[in-house]
Amino acid sequence: MKTAIICDWLVAVGGAEKVIAQILHCYPDADVFAVVDFVEAGKRDFLQGKSIKTTFIQKLPFAKTRYRSYLPLMPLAIEQLDVSAYDLVISSSHAVAKGVLTGPNQVHISYVHSPMRYAWDMQHQYLQQAGLDKKISGIFARYFLHKMRLWDLRSAAGVDHFIANSNFIARRIEKTYRRQADVIYPPVDTTGFAPGGKKEDFYLAASRLVPYKRIDLIVESFREMPDNKLIVIGDGPDFEKIKSKAGKNVRLMGYQSDECLISHMQRAKALIFAAEEDFGIIPLEAQAAGTAVIAYGKGGALETVRDISHAKPTGIFFPEQTAKAICAAVTEFEANPAPYALENCVENAARFSPEKFRERLRDYVAEKMENRN
Repeated sequence: MKTAIICDWLVAVGGAEKVIAQILHCYPDADVFAVVDFVEAGKRDFLQGKSIKTTFIQKLPFAKTRYRSYLPLMPLAIEQLDVSAYDLVISSSHAVAKGVLTGPNQVHISYVHSPMRYAWDMQHQYLQQAGLDKKISGIFARYFLHKMRLWDLRSAAGVDHFIANSNFIARRIEKTYRRQADVIYPPVDTTGFAPGGKKEDFYLAASRLVPYKRIDLIVESFREMPDNKLIVIGDGPDFEKIKSKAGKNVRLMGYQSDECLISHMQRAKALIFAAEEDFGIIPLEAQAAGTAVIAYGKGGALETVRDISHAKPTGIFFPEQTAKAICAAVTEFEANPAPYALENCVENAARFSPEKFRERLRDYVAEKMENRN
């Protein structure tokens, strides 16, 4: 069985790339295709020495640093990849990878991290964050996104089977493409995230400091709780903005090593997580380190954190992205942290191991290939 793996772009090693790594563990003889490949030499281990087949965008001016600027060309680029010689095509898609062209004798399974959020339900939010919501250039951006939606919807028809990385994304796929998706949770490598050390008197927030992560909201909430301490690990364009809102009980550490992050996760009272994520890996890493999570009760967190309604709870949800709601959740946790036991957290995180991902993916693909006729 000849297998091709298609991905959007290979630039850094994040969640999508970790999925590619595990797919390659399942199908080590597969060939890998991408719109562009600019992963640094020292970070390519997850590709297992593969020579990546890329599109014409790879050679366009400034593509290495401004590849996103070529998004209008990416539908055309992905359609130029020739995968006609393969029996099985697996795309890992959050943008255009699922649009690769396949024939009636091929099986195309698309693992979708999310339909293009900036083109669909989150268009207005992205335009606002980019400062395009009230500018003339915003008219052109809206027109381009309209065309992207038409292409995205058409290309979904070429996928034989959809896999979503969470039930939340499965609902988004159904809403966007009117297609059913099966759920296989992404692999979360919690190696090294075992519990260790004693709990200390601080809460933790860890993330890239970008608007939708809502770290600013967490910092604002702790300004209302001067007796509680917060440590923020992470860097990004919002660093100075968030720093300006921090009270004396908040410490911003910027970017830190994995060892430092793990140490803080092990020792924190709880992780505060305020983003609406498609899945969200940080809450699971915290739980693997034996730490409860106080999370916004929407999106993927509802599937990775167990609240008090479960027999073995691992965290608390707050219902709104407001400082008041976070304060109320922290107060609730402070009053009774006992139910959110270390053992519960570790057990829950183990459900999302790379081994379980590979087992589920192999079984799923085998079933679809057996029933293709």
